[in-house]
Amino acid sequence: MRPATLRNHLLDRLSAEDRDAVLSASTRFEFGLGHLFTEAGDTVTQVHFVLSGIISGVADTQDGRTVETFMVGREGVTTPGAITVPVRTYSRLTGQSPGETLRVDVHRLRALCDERRELRNVIALYAAGLQGELEQSGACNALHRADQRFAKWLLRCHDRLDGDTLHLTQEYLASLLGSQRTTVNEAAQGLQKAGAITYSRGRVTIVDRTALERAACECYSAGLRSSLDIPEPE
Repeated sequence: MRPATLRNHLLDRLSAEDRDAVLSASTRFEFGLGHLFTEAGDTVTQVHFVLSGIISGVADTQDGRTVETFMVGREGVTTPGAITVPVRTYSRLTGQSPGETLRVDVHRLRALCDERRELRNVIALYAAGLQGELEQSGACNALHRADQRFAKWLLRCHDRLDGDTLHLTQEYLASLLGSQRTTVNEAAQGLQKAGAITYSRGRVTIVDRTALERAACECYSAGLRSSLDIPEPE
């Protein structure tokens, strides 16, 4: 099931008092495609509760190749581990799809989490779910075909965006998936023949989500049970 809310899911889970405390400490921030939030190795100074759009963690190799390591949409927050201790980013954080966030200074959020147990627990549970998704992705990237991973990736984007159309070039898709352009093109053509999507000039439209789910590997449903579907805090 696709998320129905247009707000940040973590903030939606909080009491009104805790949510208002976060809102009073935050500022709205709009970002565009390719916006650089942090470079790999940067010390985290701000965190972003995503309201719309997608932020991707991207790993860069010395030979110039890139691959997406995770994505954060309105289900979560960037670098959730920073609520407890100072951390550095392992991946470059960049805007994958334009959107808006609530930006909070990490020191202010850390102080709020020290004062408010529910806020701390909700973010910690999300961090655990994200870790589970990262572990599943490691197995997925090693064992599953590119067309299955492409279908899974489209579904994950679809869950986080409004509407059924994504604007993505072959070059951009290939870099995020760690694949060749020809591989992405073949995968897209296969999904189009199956009636799951239409694809032309960097425009992907999902026309049959059920067919797309059939084409994806098992890791899609496993991923939903992690960062997109965290348990209620005790």
